[in-house]
Amino acid sequence: MRVLQSLKSRIAAALAGIGTLVAAASVALYGAYGKISRGAEPMFAAGTTIQTGQWRVVPQRAWTASGKAYGVPVKPGATALVLEAELTNRTAESSADYLGVFRWNEAAGKPYVVGLRDSLQMPYLQPGLPERVAFIWTLPPSAAAPAQAAFAVASKTYKPIDNLYGAPGWFNPAVVGRVELPVAQDGAKAVQ
Repeated sequence: MRVLQSLKSRIAAALAGIGTLVAAASVALYGAYGKISRGAEPMFAAGTTIQTGQWRVVPQRAWTASGKAYGVPVKPGATALVLEAELTNRTAESSADYLGVFRWNEAAGKPYVVGLRDSLQMPYLQPGLPERVAFIWTLPPSAAAPAQAAFAVASKTYKPIDNLYGAPGWFNPAVVGRVELPVAQDGAKAVQ
């Protein structure tokens, strides 16, 4: 009886080991397929309308500032990189959930966002109304201002019921393309 019990447990352990190998191989295959099947990221130019789920964005221009940029102070010796864009809220409610729409250099951190109409930081944007905003990243004094900047454009997916709270919302940010713009050096002295 013990021999039969020992044989059963050895067979079960072998099958579990084989199952683990099959699961690991399928994960590796699906991961490789996902990377292969994904095409090159779309590149967008200035003036291109980009749909990102809850936002319609139109990047306009990029420039650097060494003083103030739309009321955001820049430390002495530091520089700010400014990306101007037009955002349209495509949802039914006012929202300020646009901080992650454009991503630049991860080391630069999160940008300040300023409404150009009234220079308010992080304004709520009304549904269906296009608004010009500026995304402003501050660079440390040791960093050189770029001549060309690439901004990742992120989108979120709407879920009527999320897994944590059971409430609706926009989740799972994913990059849908990149915007490459030339950067005008001190290009906004006239519009501060």
